[in-house]
Amino acid sequence: MPDTLTADALLALYRTIKTIRTVENSLTRLFADGEVPGFIHLSVGQEAVAAGVCAALEAQDTLATTHRGHGHVLARGLELPLFFKEVMGRAGGVCGGRGGSMHVADMNIGILGANGIVGAGIPIAMGSAVAHQTRNTGGVAVAFFGDGAMAEGVLHETLNMAALWKLPLLLVCENNGWSEFSPTDKQFAGTLKGLAAAFKMTYMQADGNDVRDVAQAAAKAVAALRKGKGPVALECLTQRVRGHYEGDPQKYRDAEDLASLDANDPVARTQAMLREAGVDAAAVAEVDEAVEAAVAAAIEAARQDGEPEYEDALRDVYTQPA
Repeated sequence: MPDTLTADALLALYRTIKTIRTVENSLTRLFADGEVPGFIHLSVGQEAVAAGVCAALEAQDTLATTHRGHGHVLARGLELPLFFKEVMGRAGGVCGGRGGSMHVADMNIGILGANGIVGAGIPIAMGSAVAHQTRNTGGVAVAFFGDGAMAEGVLHETLNMAALWKLPLLLVCENNGWSEFSPTDKQFAGTLKGLAAAFKMTYMQADGNDVRDVAQAAAKAVAALRKGKGPVALECLTQRVRGHYEGDPQKYRDAEDLASLDANDPVARTQAMLREAGVDAAAVAEVDEAVEAAVAAAIEAARQDGEPEYEDALRDVYTQPA
């Protein structure tokens, strides 16, 4: 990706960001109305990371995500009707309505799955990177994780193996400043930069609320990975707007912290970039209207879909006897 994005490329990134934001805001209402079973963890405020990283990926690439993974799977290209049907527990969901918000997967487009266990997607992505290297696919694997996973041993083990074997693995840390209800510096004494240095791994940092910065950093990292130069750690500094889970009142956060979030909003920042790039306001409005319509149609399709059959609960879990 060039140092300066074209207006068309920037508008495409904005479409992804706007789609994620519209989906997450819709899920807030759907969850409150009881139309979404279980818990959901929203990525409002972190959309630029998903959009920028996934823009650098190609068809053969793979990714593993987290409990806060809606943005990643949408940016990767998961169709809205399949997504909403899954999150709303409908039979037509991408996983048959059995995975829900924290277990969305679609192997057809390289989504290895979301995961409710902190850090659990990291070794899954590493395994995929081993497969890419062994099979010479030319692909890269991406592991998305939050700053709360930096204290997990599985990350440190993955860093070691990936460095030793020079795997095509991009480790993307969405550092939103919070590990559930604790500030990052209260639950991890080190830094990702320090960890990367310890394992002699390339480290990069991006402004996670600036989609242009993320896209350019991710493109540079992926290009190096495809050349066999070994794993890359990309830390994207961003912000979590909603609570750890939907319904979390965030009483542990300072009022000043919450009040300052709008000033760094990735949607508004990308809109400002588009104005600077000379993109007509009507073109941006057209994207907004198209996204709103597509999300509304996908929600309605999910509402019209049936629930999974109880007998299907064991499907794909146990091997059928001969």
